[in-house]
Amino acid sequence: MSNHVYKQIELTGSSTTGIEDAIENAVSRAAQTVRNMRWFEVVDTRGHIEDGRVAHWQVTIKVGFTLE
Repeated sequence: MSNHVYKQIELTGSSTTGIEDAIENAVSRAAQTVRNMRWFEVVDTRGHIEDGRVAHWQVTIKVGFTLE
């Protein structure tokens, strides 16, 4: 097993569909510029309410990636 050093970044994804979609949006956008992502941890979940219904989700995640 090799030794790894990880760096963490914090991202907030959003979606009108749901929590999982908000996470996927954050990870897929970060993948355009961040290499070697390995894991994520949900640290906060928020939502926006309109007319008594959930209209929008925001999910903040920590993402760990290995340093080259």
